[in-house]
Amino acid sequence: MNRAPAADADDAPLPDDVAALKAVVATLTRERDQASRQRDEASRQLAEAARQRDELTVQKLRLEVELLRLKKLYYGPRADRLRTPAELAQMLLDFATGLERRPVNGEDLPPSPQQAAPAAADADPKAARRARKGRRNLADFDRLPVTRHVHDLSDEQKVCPCCGNGRVRIGEESSWQVEYVPGHFERIEHVQVKYACRHCEADADAPQIVLADKPAQPIDKGMAGPGLLAYVVTSKFADYLPLYRLQSIFERNGLEIDRSTLCVWCGDVADLVRPLYQRMIDRVLASHVVATDDTVMPMLAPGKAKQAERRGTLRSRMWVYVGDEANPYNIFDFTLGRSRDGPAAFLKDYKQTLLADAYGGYDGIVVGNAITRAGCWAHARRKFVDAEKVHPQIAAEAVGIIKRLYATEEQARAMDAPARLDLRQRESAPLLADFRDKLLGWREQLLPKHPMREAVQYALNQWDALGVFAADGCVPIDNNVSEREMKRVVLNRKNSLFVGNERGGRTAAILSSLTSTCRRHAIDPQRYLTQLLTNLPATPMSQLDQWLPDAWKQTQPATA
Repeated sequence: MNRAPAADADDAPLPDDVAALKAVVATLTRERDQASRQRDEASRQLAEAARQRDELTVQKLRLEVELLRLKKLYYGPRADRLRTPAELAQMLLDFATGLERRPVNGEDLPPSPQQAAPAAADADPKAARRARKGRRNLADFDRLPVTRHVHDLSDEQKVCPCCGNGRVRIGEESSWQVEYVPGHFERIEHVQVKYACRHCEADADAPQIVLADKPAQPIDKGMAGPGLLAYVVTSKFADYLPLYRLQSIFERNGLEIDRSTLCVWCGDVADLVRPLYQRMIDRVLASHVVATDDTVMPMLAPGKAKQAERRGTLRSRMWVYVGDEANPYNIFDFTLGRSRDGPAAFLKDYKQTLLADAYGGYDGIVVGNAITRAGCWAHARRKFVDAEKVHPQIAAEAVGIIKRLYATEEQARAMDAPARLDLRQRESAPLLADFRDKLLGWREQLLPKHPMREAVQYALNQWDALGVFAADGCVPIDNNVSEREMKRVVLNRKNSLFVGNERGGRTAAILSSLTSTCRRHAIDPQRYLTQLLTNLPATPMSQLDQWLPDAWKQTQPATA
């Protein structure tokens, strides 16, 4: 049975009544608006879902970068190098390809050890010494004292068992051995002879008593001599030995002394050398380039529970200011916090070039003092290396460009400032212009909170400071010189944990400045400090400069 098709609702006749038509139109309008709102809501939900997806993706990438950074911090190498498998494979492939293409030439073969040793020693004695293998020739240790032990036959052994006649000496064989003679303590008695006039005393006048002078001591009426004080300071601030360990070492050698006394001695030495420390500050502030960095130096704060961090310590700071080659001193400065007040007070009269990281506390100082701020390419490279996991292609290209900048610096290492500047203008300046264009392009490609974009943005934000080295031949490409000094502070912090109070922090800053500067000039701090503490109490201020570490070294024999 065939059925007639149902009439389409759209073909239904419209009512002739105006009111009914208006009702139909109103209904259709509401349905249209509702559909439009539903469509807009669906679009909004899709956009929100896409935004959440992007945020979660970026958050995942940031967590991956943070995880890799922490794993590298605890388990990985310190160098800022890319470690992707693709890079290692490509490096091995390029090496193998280049090796196969090279013809084998007799001159390319490695020389024999007998031929290589003199050439290596002439080129770099330290490198030759590091590369030497096997047992070292102790006879070449000319700086060590020699005690000669001759082992001879007894009279009975000198008789020939064959004929009974005496054997004659025909030569000798020598062998060398290094021995350690432990240090020891000595008591030094200072006897001041006293004189009086018996004639005046007999005449009932004053006997005119006079006492022979004793050399001025580092600590007036103190029991510690200059050598002992120098040893304590060297152990604590050059070898990073905590005072409680030094106390145990002293006890084994017969001197029982509490570490609180050792701490007081360090403070007394710091007070004595403070004028020399201030003179070193004046010289550093005369530098054309000053490199600076800072790190945490915890300070005990038992009475400040609200401000104290974990284990009852405040996060005080230790700053370093490294002078240039004309003013070769390393100055440490202790502050209670990381506010700009610390560097602002130290650099209040400085007007030249400050080499530092991107810490915002320097901004006001740089503007207020009209200082030229130089940036650190090692920090910029580290940002790209840390974000390598999330975008290996950009990381590889960026690090490759920075590597070319460092290759230019390696060529300029032995040049003077004008020649170095000329090389940088020819090689580095065009490379920097191309790199900036790439950074701008990468920034447009990446999401706002993408870890790689943060690395790109860091470089762009610091671009003016990062480009200073290409306009000044005296400015280093990075701030590694001050970061190396900060590692020394970290070693001391790791062993000693904290300073006891603000005075202890200032003491650490003063004495670390001396030991660090000694290391910079390859000076034995024990020898320098012993002579300094022996002579400084009687040295007038006009002759203070002769006890600066670099000036003192020039007066010493070559073995100093």
